[in-house]
Amino acid sequence: MQRILPLVAVLVLLALTGCASRATLKRAASEVAARDATLDCSAPDACAAPTPFAPMVEASAASTPESPVHHVALLEQGEASLALRVHLMRAAKRSIEIQTFIWSEDDTGHLTLSELVQAARRGVKVRVLVDQLYSLDNPRLLAALARAHANLEIRMYNPTFRDARTQPLEFAAGLVCCFFRVNQRMHNKLLVVDDAIGINGGRNIDDRYYDLSDTFNYRDRDVLVIGPAAGDMARSFDEYWGHDDAVPVERLTDVAWRILDPERAATPLAAPKIRSPARIESVLFHAADPVFIRETFVDKTFKVGRVEYFSDHAGKADRDDPRERDLTARIAELMRSARERIVIQTPYLVFSRDARRLFADLRKRHPDIRLVASTNSLASTDAFYVYAISHKYKRQYLKQLGLEIYEYKPYPGRGPPGGRGSGDEDEIRIYASGSGGRDDHRVALFGSGAKRDRRAPAPLLRPGIRRGMHAKSFAIDGRIAMIGSHNFDPRSHRLNTESGVIVHDPAFTAALEQVIAADIAPDQSWVIAPKPKVPVVTEVNQTLEVVSDTVPLIDFWPFRYGTSYELKPECTPVPPHDPRFADCHLPVGEFPEVDLSLKQIYTIIIGAFGQILVPIL
Repeated sequence: MQRILPLVAVLVLLALTGCASRATLKRAASEVAARDATLDCSAPDACAAPTPFAPMVEASAASTPESPVHHVALLEQGEASLALRVHLMRAAKRSIEIQTFIWSEDDTGHLTLSELVQAARRGVKVRVLVDQLYSLDNPRLLAALARAHANLEIRMYNPTFRDARTQPLEFAAGLVCCFFRVNQRMHNKLLVVDDAIGINGGRNIDDRYYDLSDTFNYRDRDVLVIGPAAGDMARSFDEYWGHDDAVPVERLTDVAWRILDPERAATPLAAPKIRSPARIESVLFHAADPVFIRETFVDKTFKVGRVEYFSDHAGKADRDDPRERDLTARIAELMRSARERIVIQTPYLVFSRDARRLFADLRKRHPDIRLVASTNSLASTDAFYVYAISHKYKRQYLKQLGLEIYEYKPYPGRGPPGGRGSGDEDEIRIYASGSGGRDDHRVALFGSGAKRDRRAPAPLLRPGIRRGMHAKSFAIDGRIAMIGSHNFDPRSHRLNTESGVIVHDPAFTAALEQVIAADIAPDQSWVIAPKPKVPVVTEVNQTLEVVSDTVPLIDFWPFRYGTSYELKPECTPVPPHDPRFADCHLPVGEFPEVDLSLKQIYTIIIGAFGQILVPIL
């Protein structure tokens, strides 16, 4: 029976997906090979826009392996980060590479595709590598892009059954026949221009990562890198691009059929419908403004020496690959070197067993070390199930590991509830006044329908545009910092491919610690600490909670060890271990701001299966 089930699953897959003939794929590839190669520019630099980064690129190019020269900058503001990306794409002279986990067909997705098509037409080699699960699943759009220009190539990583769009039944069948294979995704986010300038971090290509959503935006972070490490980024991209799992879109079955559709073969790319044209036009305005680029980014870069770019190998899906988990191993190596403090920011506070052992060992060797974690609350996350598992482990994090946990508020205190920015009073506002409207404004050269939203956060007590934490960073002892895509969770450790930039510089690390400190301030986050002690009751509760945690399938005890605290107005913040903490903080419940009558029961039910679901959520 064990041998029969996989065979049945494969037969079901073939029945569901069909099987394109080799002749069909070959014809589609021939159509793409003959696409337009006409250029809009004959200049050697591909008519690249001038950029104030040019002197930094020249200085870094002259560095040596013995004395590297890098310029790095934190990218904290979503809208400004999008303007920077557009600026760099327009300044490209030879090449643009983009690697991402999510690419949505929204304003940000359409804008980025438009800029890439224009870059290709002026002579820049453009390569785009997207993970198939949440990216550009419109076969008609992909067919049009595949025919757009000879300088534009798009590949999909790990496409299920060699299709761009995976139907629900196909996905379910894939989990039956090849669970690990389907579940392993490319989570890297990367932009590289001319092998000299790179951006790496947490932002995907979606409105939510650039403060452009009218409902939910992410507090995220990238790092701009100019110097030799940008060349390492380009080489990593080349490795993924050449891997067997990176499939040209014209070799995907549903895309190939549309490439060969005679009614659409001669149809040019249409201009997309832009939902918020005022904000997009403002992004474009600032992308072309050298004063804005200089003041916002160039003047705020750090000149540093040692910078590492680490990326998991594209063969991580192969369990036999001895090189897998490169980034996770490097992170563990760096954290073991900590003596004074580690500050972590992650959307999902679900540490692997190895990570918990590492922190326990650090606590044993350095009893006074500070372990600070900035993460999401139930009110701010859009990953309800993952938060349930995090909730399950809070007692271990607080009591055994001594973590200081700060959970992000959905409506941070600085600025009005629902504001689009980061909450920083000095933040850069690059969108135009108003919400932008929803008329059929057109940006450029192509278009497609919007992709449905897959994320559903918990309902809240107050209306507004909420924010969730999505930044993935850490700082060690004020000397080493990392910004990347790694969530410090079991999925990043074992399943997804990840990437990160490690900067060895005290000034840059201090800057990162400063922005995280602002994120865990009382107006931005709740602090998590043990509940107020009640004689006898507290001891009994903790005993039953410990027993409940060890039961693999039933988390039967609803009363947890920790809860959320709010700072009293007249007090100065102090950490939970400070004797003055109880005098200056008020408990506000385990799930503040959440409007869910059965929230606690639901969380515990999901958490009951935490030990099984941890590796994949």
